[in-house]
Amino acid sequence: MSEDVSGRMGLLGTAALFGAIAVLVGVDLFTDSGEGAGGVHVAAELAVLVAATGGLGAMLLRLHRLRRALVAARLDAGRWQAENRELVQGLGTAITLEFAAWGLTDAESDVGLLLLKGLSFQEIAGLRETSERTVREQARAVYRKSGLAGRNALSAYFLEDLLPGTAR
Repeated sequence: MSEDVSGRMGLLGTAALFGAIAVLVGVDLFTDSGEGAGGVHVAAELAVLVAATGGLGAMLLRLHRLRRALVAARLDAGRWQAENRELVQGLGTAITLEFAAWGLTDAESDVGLLLLKGLSFQEIAGLRETSERTVREQARAVYRKSGLAGRNALSAYFLEDLLPGTAR
């Protein structure tokens, strides 16, 4: 599960907890008022009800802001992809040609591309419906055949010359 989805699920769970507390305390307050509970007891439960309702509101507000930020990020990513479609396609073609020159198998090429996209071995194994051990072996083959030291070197191989240098 992605960090974004798990973060939203955590917020929803927290909001649900605050909502459940508010409902339960509200029901208890209603019951207590019929049984003649003391003023201090009712005031304490009322304070818990207000806090739970405030927590629910805060979680729902935060969730709303996160959803808006996610929509904005997706729009921004879509805009960037549209503006740079030709460049990305050219880079994709160059990567495919280089993988072929290194003699990578189709499976190794798939793993290499997914490594470049930043996926973990576990995520790649899930996508490719294979074991994590198989993915690790295929990644080692990519590094061995390319003569590169690992994931960072693989990414740098394709991106280093595309990125602007730093001023010294």
